[in-house]
Amino acid sequence: MKLRSLLVPVLLACSVTAQAAEKLVFYNWSEYLPEGVLEQFTKETGIEVDYTTFESNEVMYSKLKLQKGKGYDVVVPSTYYIAKMRAEGLLQPLDKSKLSGLKNLNPALLDKPYDPENQYSVPYMWGSTGIGINTEALAKGSITRWADLWDAKWKNKLLLTDDVREVFHMALKINGHSANTTNPDEIRQAYEKLQQLMPNVLVFNSDAPREPYMAGDVDLGMIWNGEVIMAQEEMPDLDYIYPKEGAIFWVDSFAIPAGSTNVEAAHKFINFMLRPDIAKLCSEEIGYATPNLKGYELLDENVRSNKIIFPDADTVANGEFQTDVGDALKLYNDYWEKLKTGK
Repeated sequence: MKLRSLLVPVLLACSVTAQAAEKLVFYNWSEYLPEGVLEQFTKETGIEVDYTTFESNEVMYSKLKLQKGKGYDVVVPSTYYIAKMRAEGLLQPLDKSKLSGLKNLNPALLDKPYDPENQYSVPYMWGSTGIGINTEALAKGSITRWADLWDAKWKNKLLLTDDVREVFHMALKINGHSANTTNPDEIRQAYEKLQQLMPNVLVFNSDAPREPYMAGDVDLGMIWNGEVIMAQEEMPDLDYIYPKEGAIFWVDSFAIPAGSTNVEAAHKFINFMLRPDIAKLCSEEIGYATPNLKGYELLDENVRSNKIIFPDADTVANGEFQTDVGDALKLYNDYWEKLKTGK
C-alpha cells in the first residue's frame, strides 16, 4: 500500500538514443516513485518506460482482469492481491537467475503465505495503516485505539482509507477477531460495528490521504505511515499512532503480469529497483520502510530510528499483515458496498 511521493510524468520519453525501441510498461500506485528514478533506469539501460498509476488495488486488479493480464510489464500489488492474482493466472513466475539483487532483501519479509518462496513477487516497500491525528487541534495521547474513532463527538469529522480490508480490519480487531478472518459471522459482526461508525465519516481517501489533513478538512482518521512522513514536511503537528488493537501491515511488491510483452525488460527493471542506492532513495523520498537490508544500511540514522517508518518488533507483532481471504472477499465487498451506499 502505499505515500506516493513526487509524481512522475505519465509518459517518460527517453532521449538516450534515437534508436531505443525497447519499452517497459509500468503500472504503479500514484505518488509511489521518486522523481528521476525512471530517467536513471532509461539512461543506464536504453529501455523507455511508459508509466501509469492507480489509486487502489481494486482498480489495478480490475484492469488486469479485464485485459486478461495483458497491457503491462510490471505492476505493484499489495500483499494479499499477489495471492489472488496468482491464483487467477494474472501473474507469471519470476526468473530469479535474472534478479541478483534478491540477496539484498530482508528474509523476514520473504516466503510469506501469499507467495511461498516469492515465486511471483519481489517486495518493494512495506508499511502500515494507523491513525493520523492533528496534535495542534487534538491533544496528543487523547487517541490511542481504533475504538476511539467510534466516539459520537467525531460525527462527520473522520477520514477513512477507501479500502475494504483496511476499514474492516478496525472493526474485526475491536471485536477480538483476526483481520484476515473468513468466518461469515465475524465479518457480519464487523459490518454491524462499522455501521455505527459511518455517521462519523466525512471522507474516504486512498489517493493521497494526507491532503485532507493538510487542507484542514479533517484532524483525525486513518492514514498510511508514509503519508504522515511526507505531510510532516509542511505539517509537523500531524502525528501517527499505532492503535493498541494492532495496526494494519502490508507489503507492496513488484510482479510481472502473465501477458507481459517484455519480460526481459521487466526483470531488468525489478533488479534495478533492488539496488541498495535505489532502495535508499525510494525509502527517503516516499516515507515507507524499505525491505532492502543493504539499502537500509545506507539510510541516515534519523530515518532508520524513526518509528513511524520503521516500527519496533513489538509493534509489528501486535499488528497483522494482510493475507488473502479467498472467496470471503466477495462477502467483504458486498458489505462494503452497503456501508458506502447506506443501504
